Amino acid sequence: MPPGPADEKSLLPDRLRASHIDRDQVISALKAAFVQGRLTKEEFDTRVGHALASRTHAELAAITADIPVGPMTGQPARRPDRPALGVKSGVCVTASAAMLAAVLWAAAWSAGSAAAAAAALALSGVVILTLFVTGYQVRDLQHRSRAGRPLPPGTAS
Repeated sequence: MPPGPADEKSLLPDRLRASHIDRDQVISALKAAFVQGRLTKEEFDTRVGHALASRTHAELAAITADIPVGPMTGQPARRPDRPALGVKSGVCVTASAAMLAAVLWAAAWSAGSAAAAAAALALSGVVILTLFVTGYQVRDLQHRSRAGRPLPPGTAS
């Protein structure tokens, strides 16, 4: 004869039958552990299969027994924030400006007129100024990103 509601109180809590919600909570904990790198894909798949097949709270507890509950107390390792304009974008701007200057000089040389040469020279000056400004911005951003890092051991501050 199956146990009734009065008999459930006499059973140990681990022997109680698990509900769909209980299984979903264990699967959510497994997902979090997988995302945090605590489980491999194979372990995750195996444990989810066991969770879906579990019938009691004891079986569910065994699936997550080696996984910590909640977030870790230490801070996770994270990458430093990157500046909006990095070295790669600075290189792209510099390369584009250099190509534009080369095209302008080639156009002025092939045109042969004094007006075209003067216009190309003026635009080349703007391009060279852009190169200097971009170089300064890249250097400044590199300096700022290094400023937040701790100094290596044995270096004076």
